[in-house]
Amino acid sequence: MEADSQRVLEYLTEVEEAAEDVLTTKQQIVELDSKRNKNREALNALKHDMPDTEKVKVCFGNMFIKFPKSKTSEMIQKDQEQLDKEINDLRKELKAKVNRLNEIEGKPELRGYNLSPLSTDEVKAIHNLLKR
Repeated sequence: MEADSQRVLEYLTEVEEAAEDVLTTKQQIVELDSKRNKNREALNALKHDMPDTEKVKVCFGNMFIKFPKSKTSEMIQKDQEQLDKEINDLRKELKAKVNRLNEIEGKPELRGYNLSPLSTDEVKAIHNLLKR
């Protein structure tokens, strides 16, 4: 009887840890996506609201530094690329973590969950085929 309750406790602990891992990864994606949206807003503001020769104030930690507009746009664009890469990596990890959680719970693997979107080249090829 003691061994059975110990196995149940270990099982529940394993399920809880896997679920917590999934939730943590989802929260990281949400936070990075929020940061990416703020960067997108900043890039739009730089494009439309200011002349190209003007310097802009950029916040680093708790201080503001004046930078040329072009340099600022370049830095934000690099940050955007890094955020995109991190978000895509986390989404790939999330798929594996969800599958692991389902495996632990004894549920079947999600069907169609490992699909990936078509690349731009593939979309162009399909459009070309449909035009014929």
